[in-house]
Amino acid sequence: MIMLKKLPLLFLLGAVLLVAAGVLFHHFFIQSVDTPTGSSASVHDLEITPGMTLTQVAQVLADRGLIHSAFTFRLLARLQNQDGRIQAGEYRLRTGMTPREMLAVLTQGKVTLKRISIPEGFTLKQIAAAVEAANLVNSAAFKKAATDPDILAQYQIPNSTAEGYLYPETYFFAPKTSAEAVVNAMLMLFESVFTDDMKKRAKEMGFSRHAVVTLASIVEKEAGNSEEYPIIASVFHNRLKKGMRLESDPTVIYGIGDDFDGNITRKHLTTPTPYNTYTISGMPPGPIASPSKGALGAVLHPADTDYFYFVSKNNGFHHFSKTYAEHRRMVRRYQLH
Repeated sequence: MIMLKKLPLLFLLGAVLLVAAGVLFHHFFIQSVDTPTGSSASVHDLEITPGMTLTQVAQVLADRGLIHSAFTFRLLARLQNQDGRIQAGEYRLRTGMTPREMLAVLTQGKVTLKRISIPEGFTLKQIAAAVEAANLVNSAAFKKAATDPDILAQYQIPNSTAEGYLYPETYFFAPKTSAEAVVNAMLMLFESVFTDDMKKRAKEMGFSRHAVVTLASIVEKEAGNSEEYPIIASVFHNRLKKGMRLESDPTVIYGIGDDFDGNITRKHLTTPTPYNTYTISGMPPGPIASPSKGALGAVLHPADTDYFYFVSKNNGFHHFSKTYAEHRRMVRRYQLH
């Protein structure tokens, strides 16, 4: 009889212990999934490859010190019915994030965007190298897309290459973005920058869009600073109106291509190429780089000047001259001296 009386007490004690254990585990679980392992300053780049299981992902996070417990992370994912929804990709996670926040990032596919900055005046070749350096697409694939006849036709580019139309800007792309998508993004941005008003102004001046982009690319390469865009543009406009050759060194360098060693010579200036504006009249067949909006605007709205020449003063600015005699004196002062 005594033993029978003790049994309910034992069951009651066991139940109390189970409830207490459940409460403690719940507290531990909540604390584990809602507490970061460190500060936000510690950043980890993580790649989840296709086919990785929840167990593998949890273990990688634990090994990196991003979560307290692989077990509680797996339990959290299963309780939220997210265990089969983690998406492959490249992620940037911080130790200042909670496991709950990390699970949301991984299941929503909030992959790390790759940042690519294309400076004004970059050539297609330089842009291709920058895209490859960002580990987005390789240079060869980018060049192939930038010379794809279908893409060029889509954007009405009358050339064999998208040179000049790859707008210089900072872009953000998801990992594994295709070369075609990257080129399209740059061309689409150019389309939005070159507005209907700019097209109208070009038509009023008797210029095609291609001619504007070509001349703007030369202005971009010649200018040491944006303040001089309109003045340099006026020099080239004045020379074109007079039937004078543009005589722009950057066009010669572009025509030389990979053989250019950084030192322009008299032989370079006198060797004919489609881009040697010392030997051809008018403008080259296409742009030599990607011009900025400022350079495009300067070609469409040049300064009102009587200048026909300019020479670098080696400080980011140029001396502009109306006559060849004055220009020669300035060359001796700033270059030959």
